[in-house]
Amino acid sequence: MTEPTGASVSLVVPVYNEEEAVGAFHAQLQEAIAPLAYHFTIYYVNDGSSDGTQQALQQIANQDDCVVVVELSRNFGHQAALTAGLDMAEGDYVISLDGDGQHPPALIGEMLRLAEAGCDVVLTQRVEAEQPAGRPSFKRWSSEQFYRLINRIGDTQVLPGAADFRLLRRPVVLALRQMREYHRLLRGMVAWMGYRTVILPYHPPERLAGQSKYSLRKMLGLAMNAIFSFSLVPLYIGISVGALFLVLALAEMVYVLSFWITGQQSGLAPGWSSLMFVLLVVGGSLMITIGFIGIYVGYIFQEVKGRPIYLVRRTTGGAQAAEEEHLGQ
Repeated sequence: MTEPTGASVSLVVPVYNEEEAVGAFHAQLQEAIAPLAYHFTIYYVNDGSSDGTQQALQQIANQDDCVVVVELSRNFGHQAALTAGLDMAEGDYVISLDGDGQHPPALIGEMLRLAEAGCDVVLTQRVEAEQPAGRPSFKRWSSEQFYRLINRIGDTQVLPGAADFRLLRRPVVLALRQMREYHRLLRGMVAWMGYRTVILPYHPPERLAGQSKYSLRKMLGLAMNAIFSFSLVPLYIGISVGALFLVLALAEMVYVLSFWITGQQSGLAPGWSSLMFVLLVVGGSLMITIGFIGIYVGYIFQEVKGRPIYLVRRTTGGAQAAEEEHLGQ
């Protein structure tokens, strides 16, 4: 390994049920950082895995003094696991990447070179062929629609194809730690901060083993966090629907008055079907609007409780060996 310089780099790797992949991933990671003249610390954050991931990580930590294993008390989710690693990372540069092999460690050297050139944030952008092997077309389509929607309705522009494979300089990490919202979308939060950013495209390799842990339910949850944390458009939709029905009511009033003004009251035939149609449409619109408001109130309720974003069962390995328990703030 190249002799380290004064600069330090923290690598944050959240893992969940990656028992089959984590060993091969760590070998790739070691190969990528061996020629680089930095002092590396690798934080593996076990997000409540139910398989043998913790044992595999512990074995890696026993063989590599640069590894710190952070075991969360349960599965808090990918964004919370990333937050745990970012809170513990003390490097001059902090790089986050997934442990399934689809974020190639070979890019770390180029990311550090761009950071040394003065960039505060180095974002990687996934570039894929029209029909990438092994990736369902629905997942790709839903990802495209997600970015199109959040960029259209939100105040913060999120780069399509940019997930959580990024480098942050120390000041950016410290600023990010001040943002303690419970419902988190780190890619949106980093974009919101507005630091100098450069984009590094890459072609994602295949997973080393196993299957993606992002189920449809988790993807929908992430989309909801993005929409309701970075946009007030759902509330504006409710206001717009209310204004539309007000206009329709005024038009109906003018229509009815026209019969009275022209003396043709007999032409006003009451209709049960039209009345029911209006009632159903108005009632449905009100329920949707109240639902949007309820979601925002629910988000506020979860925020004001002030619960930690994550809880750590134990931290082992590296310089953190003596720390047995950590509470996320």
